[in-house]
Amino acid sequence: MKNIIIILSILSTFVFNIPSTLIIDNSKSVNNSDSTVTITISVVGDLMCHSPQFEYARVNKDSFDFTPVYRNVKKYLESSDFTFGNLETVTAGKDNKGYTGYPLFNTPVNYLDALKSIGFDLLVTANNHSFDRGEKGVLKTIDELIKRNINYVGTFTSQNDRDSIRVFDINGIKTAILAYSYGTNDNPIPKGKDYLINLIDFNIIEHDIRTARSKNAELVIVHYHFGDEYIREPVKSQKDAVSKAIEFGADIVIGGHPHVLQPVDFFKTNNGKLDTGFVAYSMGNFVSNQRDRYKDAGLIITFNITKNFTTDSIGINEVNYIPTWVFKGNTLNGREYVILPSTFQSDSTIILSQTEIKKMNQAFEDTRDLVKRYTKNPKFKELTEIK
Repeated sequence: MKNIIIILSILSTFVFNIPSTLIIDNSKSVNNSDSTVTITISVVGDLMCHSPQFEYARVNKDSFDFTPVYRNVKKYLESSDFTFGNLETVTAGKDNKGYTGYPLFNTPVNYLDALKSIGFDLLVTANNHSFDRGEKGVLKTIDELIKRNINYVGTFTSQNDRDSIRVFDINGIKTAILAYSYGTNDNPIPKGKDYLINLIDFNIIEHDIRTARSKNAELVIVHYHFGDEYIREPVKSQKDAVSKAIEFGADIVIGGHPHVLQPVDFFKTNNGKLDTGFVAYSMGNFVSNQRDRYKDAGLIITFNITKNFTTDSIGINEVNYIPTWVFKGNTLNGREYVILPSTFQSDSTIILSQTEIKKMNQAFEDTRDLVKRYTKNPKFKELTEIK
């Protein structure tokens, strides 16, 4: 069970000035006289909501239930000490031009209820759909996240909020999470309000990482929304942005936007406490209505990280991954989307056809072949057993 304590300043974003760093306590009681502590951090890819998804989740006219989508992956997400992913939609309310899917997303707020119930601690909100309902949509989405005690990063309510680097105390390891997007699909950012979203600006990114380090962040995670859609290899702009983040001191770099998976790799960090870092260029779609090959496949990555209090060092022990595939069809419960992990054995409500079994297994094999294309590091392991 996660024990999450959020200090008052993040809940008071709209009322009070916010300090330059938010320290958010996600820790259980940690005895620093013990020589080591180990934490797990899980991340998934793009959390999308096309219109068929909310129609399948509709309970009645104004109520939706997205929770069943995650019933086969919930245990992996809620068991981690910290879980996050990319929220690639807004929850601006039905009264803001109604609920819509592509190209301008606006999703029922019940979507957030489901994510909260399965263990998400933070959602990245900086992506090309952040302004699908303008400034009001940005602020309303943040408001709904705050109401549910879900942390957010990438979009903000004020300059003070933007300048407040998110640092989480995860069982004794202070972890900063930063997020940036390549753009907003040409949806305008109001003049004088650049603070509403973090765009990829290397001067800002360098400053933010330095600020995080100055506030004793031992681990820095950078999330980029970047790259070319549906391309299964990182393009030059992605590699350049990752190189810059590493140069500035990032330990882990996570990517989204291509809507397909891309390879992962390890790298030597510039952090004296951590020797080896990790990059996932694109995490693909964790859930969406995109049904073509490669677009229906996702990934859960879980970092197993240990801190040695005696030597004041941290290290990535293992990076476990679970390939996932999105099922769409009729079940005993009705029409459903359900995320199925590679560890999937049975679900009494789902009867897969031979065609669906073939697509699922092909997605898992595609993922295994792709993600290890750049690395043979033995620390990167597929999780094959059931927790």
